[in-house]
Amino acid sequence: MSESCIAHSALGPLAGTARDGVEVYLGIPYATADRFAPPMAADGWDDVRDATAFGPIAPQKPGAHFQSPTLMIDEQCLSANVWTPGTTGARPVMVWIHGGSFRNGSGASPLYDGAALAARGDIVVITINYRLGALGFLAHPSLSTNGGPQANWGMLDLVEALRWVQRNAGAFGGDPGDVTLAGESAGASAVSLLCTMPAAAGLFHKAIAQSGSPLTTSLSRAIDLTARLMAVTGATDVAALGDLPLERLLAGQYELETAAHDLGFIPAVDHTVIPSLPTPALANGAGAGIPTIIGSNVDEFKLWAGEDPHSRDLEDAQLRTRLEPNFPASEIDALIDTVRSTRTRRGEPSGANEVYYAIESERLFRVPALHIADHQSAHAPTFVYLFGWGSPIMDGWLGSCHGLEIAFMFGNQGRGDIGEFTGSGPAADALADEMMAAWIAFIRTGNPSTAALAWPTHDPATRPTMVFDRTSRLELAPRDEERTAVDTGLRQAETTGN
Repeated sequence: MSESCIAHSALGPLAGTARDGVEVYLGIPYATADRFAPPMAADGWDDVRDATAFGPIAPQKPGAHFQSPTLMIDEQCLSANVWTPGTTGARPVMVWIHGGSFRNGSGASPLYDGAALAARGDIVVITINYRLGALGFLAHPSLSTNGGPQANWGMLDLVEALRWVQRNAGAFGGDPGDVTLAGESAGASAVSLLCTMPAAAGLFHKAIAQSGSPLTTSLSRAIDLTARLMAVTGATDVAALGDLPLERLLAGQYELETAAHDLGFIPAVDHTVIPSLPTPALANGAGAGIPTIIGSNVDEFKLWAGEDPHSRDLEDAQLRTRLEPNFPASEIDALIDTVRSTRTRRGEPSGANEVYYAIESERLFRVPALHIADHQSAHAPTFVYLFGWGSPIMDGWLGSCHGLEIAFMFGNQGRGDIGEFTGSGPAADALADEMMAAWIAFIRTGNPSTAALAWPTHDPATRPTMVFDRTSRLELAPRDEERTAVDTGLRQAETTGN
């Protein structure tokens, strides 16, 4: 049974709910923002503010996975949610950045309910909203004031959220000097980007990047996308975009995303907020001194199989056609043969569709994640994982797809609709116990090793990897033949300009 509880934040008192030893404070404003402008710290209040319901989420298309359709949508969406065992003391803090390709999602998903993790780890868990899509990442020089930002409003939101954590962690029993920044997919990309951003320096101390590496575009492309948005909406200039009704702005954004078949509005290397290309920056030590967990799931790309009319009946000729944009034509047959033969040796299905999803999972997720791990390991303790547990959906064909690991590390596996995605039962619970123990150990100490699973730091030569599955174990360079084949093909494509 829930009871009321009070926290005294730096902005004013909050009324939350307490249940099973965890206090929960939802929808706490950390900032406000005008359209296409940097965020401003939220104003304070005197009366006790209700914090028993999630705040509005960023404007987006409906239908994000595991997100209530009843949540309000509003441009003033910059809020935080807190789960804490108590408002006294100085516990480690984990700040979670949601995924969603920088265009959908929120900190209100039941996947991210922080109660179980906070209770088990005696830590403070915080989830946050930030601006998405065009509202978060539209770029144009006319938006800059006195040499200030012209892009990356959503990234500036995340910096402001971390500043809010610094000012308010103590009010929720947290230690502002012991903050782990974590995220998945676009959230993981944001984590890596924040490691390279001067504005975020010192605002967090450890990092966890799940199934995502730094994703950026050039400033010129971002500005070109703004021009295209003006064209499809009929806006004569950027000021007119700022005055458009929200529905028309979003309709224009969705039209561009559909036509381009790409991610649309994403962070841009603007040389102000994001000063340089993030991967070389990390190689040069931008994340020095920040212990990091980074990893991916075996079957990442299968999450999008529902959008693929040939996800189950792809033929080899179609497979080659799909691979041609990203790999040298002369290398495609060898790449297919390598992936197919290694899958066959492991007793895994090796039809054209399985080979395609395996290659895309490597190309888009594991290969870039391991590049970041290689770079970061030269500057801070870095730990690599591979998640192998399979979802029961589609009679198990979905495998260990993108996003599946989240519920396990939060301890929300098997609950309600999430259970259909994750599976349930003793084996699922045992896996969650292992993952939660490792994540909590890392959040508390910077090292994810536990009594059950010793997890060494990453070495690019031997690639020690913690494999989380029905039987979790440490492996050296798991599934390395296909990783090497994909990585080699991508490097050759860069060299030849494919």
